[in-house]
Amino acid sequence: MTAIPRRLREDRGAATTQLVLVVPVLLLLAMLVVQFALVWHARHIAQHAAARALAAARIKDGTAAEGRAQARRSLTALGSRILTVPSVAVDRTTTQTTARVRGRVMAVVPGLHLHASGTAAGPTERLTTPGGGRP
Repeated sequence: MTAIPRRLREDRGAATTQLVLVVPVLLLLAMLVVQFALVWHARHIAQHAAARALAAARIKDGTAAEGRAQARRSLTALGSRILTVPSVAVDRTTTQTTARVRGRVMAVVPGLHLHASGTAAGPTERLTTPGGGRP
């Protein structure tokens, strides 16, 4: 039998130990990258739904209820799994309309609960005279 040099005996199992320590850290980093990509995507979904709600609510004969309904339709079509538990708020006055969409982002990393929101605001459409007054 040949004797195994002492240096080789001391390194035996080192690769397995390194693998056991490094792989979970790399897996967690990959999951965090995916989680924050989902947050970015959910923000875009919320912003799009808020813009659609604003477009529906700010027209001359529009209402806040129509804006909320349009936002719900957009959320259903785009991201019912990405942006969970969404809330939609539309405020319409005679001069300004604002739509806000908020929700929780689907969790990839256990225990990490992130939220995304989108807001759109603009003037409410109304008829005016060339001088700026109401007809």
